[in-house]
Amino acid sequence: MRFEHLIEVNNLEDPRADVLSREQLWNGLLLRAKAPSLFIPHMDGFAIVEESDNALTRTLDFGKFKVNDRVDFVPMEKLHFHIPAQGEIMESRLEIAIEEPFPNRFFLRFIYEDSAAEEGPEAMYNDFRRSAYKEMDVDSMRLIRQFASQGRLDGPETNEKTLLS
Repeated sequence: MRFEHLIEVNNLEDPRADVLSREQLWNGLLLRAKAPSLFIPHMDGFAIVEESDNALTRTLDFGKFKVNDRVDFVPMEKLHFHIPAQGEIMESRLEIAIEEPFPNRFFLRFIYEDSAAEEGPEAMYNDFRRSAYKEMDVDSMRLIRQFASQGRLDGPETNEKTLLS
């Protein structure tokens, strides 16, 4: 299955809309990777197992099961999440890229990929997953806007501790 969608970040034609900088947007996306429990309400916890300047490995805790994944970064441009096959979980990938077709007119492109069949009984389940993915991404953008409006995405010190305080 492959699912791709765009979310408009800055609508420069709407004077009422808050305009995010690339740095604020990037810090919000990075926060989604480094503090996933802020963005996934049903998550029991998480641990960052290893971190470097351009990657991290995590364990996401969902109670009865844990998910290990890796997130690679191209700073200020994109995040690439990779979940290897583990137990009942199939291998999957997510890429979130910042696009800027015009100055300060940002869009986020989300590309989900996994090995689920596109036809047959799996197709109905895929439609549900596509809808859930899009809803989660829209909600993530709402949270990023909220954190930015509070001034919490303006600097390199952005992290889960500053957002939870």
